[in-house]
Amino acid sequence: MAAKDTTAAGVSTSVRASSGAAGSAPAEASASVGGSSRAAVGAPRAGADPVKVLMRRHRDLCEHAVDPLEIAAGLEAHGVTDRTAARFRHRDVFSLAEEMYARIARDAETAPYPRTTDEPRTGLVPFLLALLPGALCAAGLAGLRLAEGRTRLTVAAAAVLAVALAVRAVLRRGPLATGVRRPSGDRAPGARPPGTRAWTYWLVGYAALGDGLLDAAVGGGPDGLPDGTVTGPWPLAAAPVLALSLACAPAVLTAHLFAVRARRRLTASRGLDEFAASVRPLLLGLFALFLGALAALLAGCGAVLHEPAGQAQVLALGALLLLARLLTVHGFTHAPAVALGAAAAAEATAQASVFAGRLPGCDALAVPVDTVVAAWGPGGVPALACGAAALALLVHAARNLSRASAHARTEGQR
Repeated sequence: MAAKDTTAAGVSTSVRASSGAAGSAPAEASASVGGSSRAAVGAPRAGADPVKVLMRRHRDLCEHAVDPLEIAAGLEAHGVTDRTAARFRHRDVFSLAEEMYARIARDAETAPYPRTTDEPRTGLVPFLLALLPGALCAAGLAGLRLAEGRTRLTVAAAAVLAVALAVRAVLRRGPLATGVRRPSGDRAPGARPPGTRAWTYWLVGYAALGDGLLDAAVGGGPDGLPDGTVTGPWPLAAAPVLALSLACAPAVLTAHLFAVRARRRLTASRGLDEFAASVRPLLLGLFALFLGALAALLAGCGAVLHEPAGQAQVLALGALLLLARLLTVHGFTHAPAVALGAAAAAEATAQASVFAGRLPGCDALAVPVDTVVAAWGPGGVPALACGAAALALLVHAARNLSRASAHARTEGQR
């Protein structure tokens, strides 16, 4: 099995086509897990070939697949497990898929996707692009420290726009890009969950200005608008923003290593459980390496800029953003949108409760946030909000990114 090629694009089409056939054939109810999975694999009539019956139920999946791995991933996405494969006299889904692939009548000239290598190809350009947000952010912060008056506002606006465009370029090309893979290796634009971009902007903006505002609000302020300095009435936290911008590079490397090594394990595995057991440690190990790189960047940025690094809240935010992007890249878009939105809502609620507590008779509204700030400082609020969301996404990612169909299907199809 390890010698066979895989492709991300073909199985997406086949799974969609197979799913589309469900409306015209009652037997296609086999796509679900649990009670309906018995319908998918129930014993055929006496004398019938069980594999042939399954091939008829998933005809489009078999006809459009370019290798057995695509069929295996498609069957898994439809609820077929290794235990199910035993009913067809096969030890696992991979073995069943090999027989289905060998038996299907296919016309090589009409195959919609050519064979590709089993590992995602990433050129040098995405890794160079990943360095751009950090470089632009560093230049913008240097300009803020040199500029004065109205010029500082112009520099700040230009820096924010430049970094946002650079991050957008990183997310549109390379390992962190979403969309349907084309035979050339590029990706067509994929569906984006509503609100995800807005939540991300809020969370990064809060990392820059939220702690300063909350600290000032608890003390009765703020007495003025942010002026781009760390000593103003509404101080700017430059070190977290610079560290997060520089962390684009290790994030791209993490996503690339995870995609490549998970694909290797997929081609070498002989069962779905074996694959899942090998991918979970890979995911957790790469996730820990990313957090280690982010912690080092935070320490370095804090030392260079001579300001507190805010380790806890920035590490929690970095973990949340990385996990959300990894899940989105592999097609799981709902959970990241919910997690990002929940973290942003928690931060906004915390800020609002402090100001609402100033109203007559509403002192109790500010007590929870005041308690957190007194115990852990203003950074405790984003640390709790982003940390809880990141933990939930980590559990979700460990369960879903260890599925074969997450790596052999194109993104954006769930």
